[in-house]
Parts: sequence; C-alpha cells; structure tokens
Amino acid sequence: MLGSRHPILLAPMAGAGAVDLAAGAIAGGGVGSLPCALLAPEEMRSQVAALRARAPGPINLNFFCHDVPAGGDESAWRSLLAPFYERFGVEAAGAAGPVRRPFGSEMCAAVEAVRPELVSFHFGLPETALLDRVRAAGSKVIATATTIEEARWLAERGIDAIVAQGWEAGGHSGRFLDSGPDEQMGLFALLPQIVDAVPLPVIAAGGIADGRGIAAAMMLGAAAVQIGTAYLHCPESLIGPAHRAALASATAERTVFTNLFSGGLARGLWTPPMEELGPIRSEAPPFPLATAALSPLAAAAARRGETGFRPMWAGQAARLGRPLPARALTELLAADALARIGARG
Repeated sequence: MLGSRHPILLAPMAGAGAVDLAAGAIAGGGVGSLPCALLAPEEMRSQVAALRARAPGPINLNFFCHDVPAGGDESAWRSLLAPFYERFGVEAAGAAGPVRRPFGSEMCAAVEAVRPELVSFHFGLPETALLDRVRAAGSKVIATATTIEEARWLAERGIDAIVAQGWEAGGHSGRFLDSGPDEQMGLFALLPQIVDAVPLPVIAAGGIADGRGIAAAMMLGAAAVQIGTAYLHCPESLIGPAHRAALASATAERTVFTNLFSGGLARGLWTPPMEELGPIRSEAPPFPLATAALSPLAAAAARRGETGFRPMWAGQAARLGRPLPARALTELLAADALARIGARG
C-alpha cells in the first residue's frame, strides 16, 4: 500500500521536515512526508514539485483537521506572558503571529493537482466531501488514532490505514475525541489492541528510533512504522543549533507534554519557559490560538540569542538518535530491523 521498499514512514514534522529530509527518506527506501499544516497551497505544490524532481517514490502529505475555536478573551494568557514581553521589548498589545489552519477546500484543490500517493490527517478527518475528493485524486488516506475508540471511529469512515500514536511520540498528540489526555496509552499497550479492533493496516508511532523498536512493533502486529524524532538528528532536518545540541545531550532524556506553544498538548524537550511557568498552563487558549501571542516573543528572544521560546519537539526515544543522513538512517533502520526479525524467525 505504501509503495516503498521498506515499511518506514518519515513522520511529518512541521518546522523540522521539508524537501531535503523527505528526499533522503525516499532514497533510503521509505516514504517521504511533507508537513503541510503551516503551508499555503502554493507552497505545498512547490515543495511537492521539488521533491518529485529529487527522489522518485511515494510522498505523504500531512494535514491537520482541528476546529479553530472562536477568538475569546486572551487577557489571562497575555498577562502571563507580560514579563517576557517586557524582558524582550515586545509590544504586548500588538503581538500576533501565524496559526495552523485546518485542511480546507483550497488545500484540497492543491492535493488534487499534485496527486500524492498518500495523504495523512491529524486530529480526525476533514468533512466527507473533502475526503471524497482526496480519494478521487488517487491518494490513500491515513489518519492518527491515540485510543482504540478513535481507531474504530476512523475505520468506520473507510480510510486505508491507521497510525497508532503512543504516549511516547514527540510533537502534537493527535487526540480528537473526548477522552482525557491522561487516558492515552503507551504504544506497546495501544498497538496490539488497535490491531485487534480494526480490519486495517496499523502503522506504529511513538518511541521507535532503531531496529529494536521496529522489530518489536512488527511483533505486536504493526504493518509499518512512522518515525520522527530519530530523523531530527539528520543533517537535512531544519531544526536550529540549540535544538540539535539538546538532542545530542542528556537533555534529550527528559521530555514532557506542554501546551505553552500552541495550546494543544505536544511532547518536547524542556525549555526555559517551562522551567519558569511549568509545562501546562490553564491560561493558554485552546489549540492553535496560543501560538499567535507567543510567536513575536519567540522571534524577539531569538534575536538576542535565546531560543527557548520556540518548541523543541521530541519523543521519549530521542536519546537513541544518530546524526546520519536521512538516506543512510532509513537504510540502517530497515537492515537492523530485518536482521532482528530474521533472528527471531
């Protein structure tokens, strides 16, 4: 179904993954993913064209399907950030930045134009009319489930495969039904139960960074794996020097869920704002609205050499990563997993 030599999908990672990283994953025999939640349609089309020119192989385009809440009273959130605005010389009243947009008609038209092999969705699925258009374009549809209930919900809507996202995964949790975040399972509890619950291929995600993790996921019924944090170490990833240095240090052994950067729960490395404010604040507006007030602050802090106001997303297996080019990493992951599975077979 994936159309790749190896059952390995590069996880779509906004701010970290783009054409170079995806091209390396494809060249190594995996699926190259482009994160599109922060892209305009014309930017997405340009990246797909560049990727097609670089590496013939399967492309996955990833989109968010969240509901954008109506703008509410953000006074408590801005009051919480006020000392940081003052410290870095940001005008609090006018602070605003970009926010993630859900998959809509214009982006769907761009998908129809570029016809990717795979389209994946986070936070549920788009409305039926849009989903039908994606299918009509010839793309296989994948979506993320963080619970067995979500997996059943997705399967009932006729998608082609499910990403079982464990608690260990870096970046935003794809939770979209009403279960509490404290109910989300680790991958090795979640994966076999989703495999048993739905008649679809299941792709394992969360805490997989080497051949041992791939082999273990396959033993638990996964048809493929989605790997993100391990690829952050690659030279093709777009993360900054501070993030890269943190991944190579003992800091990578400590990750936490936080809502400070977007309003939604996402796993990343500890940064100075978490130390000062704590990782979870009730004052933060819901996803994705918290980003707007924080983005100008992050830019101002970066101009002074402080990078902690930008998220450093990472999963719990971050310490297992190796600084290899994406092609070499993909080939190594596949060979290591095959050797381990063969040894047990």
